[in-house]
Amino acid sequence: MLLRRTSRTPLVTASLAVLTVLGLGACDSGSDTGSAAAGKPSVLVPGKPGEANRTLSAEEAEQHRADDDSPNSADVSYARMMIEHHSQALEMTELVPKRAESAKVKRLAERIAAAQGPEITAMRSWLKANGKKETDGGHQHAEMPGMATEAQLKKLRAAQGKAFDQLFLTLMITHHQGALTMATDVKAQGNNVRIEEMADDTVAQQTSEITRMRDML
Repeated sequence: MLLRRTSRTPLVTASLAVLTVLGLGACDSGSDTGSAAAGKPSVLVPGKPGEANRTLSAEEAEQHRADDDSPNSADVSYARMMIEHHSQALEMTELVPKRAESAKVKRLAERIAAAQGPEITAMRSWLKANGKKETDGGHQHAEMPGMATEAQLKKLRAAQGKAFDQLFLTLMITHHQGALTMATDVKAQGNNVRIEEMADDTVAQQTSEITRMRDML
């Protein structure tokens, strides 16, 4: 289940620059309406090209920013990279049934596959809904944090029993840590609510799994 956002820092974009303008009521010391309204300045929101500027109350401006969750480049990059990142995790878990010795490792691999398969589907759907291709060729496999190298995967494919269990856990811990890095980055740099929810879910789930895997080593 995705975690709901508890807070969200509005991002400033080229199309929305917010300038604070002191409310006229703040200068009226004789007002009987109290300081609550006077303490909240109005906000000037510059219009898009060809549109007039708008003056909103503080509450309206906050709602305007909350509603504007248009995906930015960080959101799109996160979805694209996590599809590939999760795909490698699935590739690793597919080796477990025939090579692992530990029943705990086998159950862990099943949980990872059960979670990350649907997440790949969700991110592909999100990209399609937002008119984005699954890849633009802009990032390199090795640039994503936590990704196992081909040499490491080759070694994993050749391992068996306890040796496999140890190598699988070691590689998967690193893999999960890389996912946490990307999720943390998009929470700071992205703007889309759905992507932030996915990132929150990744942080919660994979942090728990890292703790479990460390206990199994």
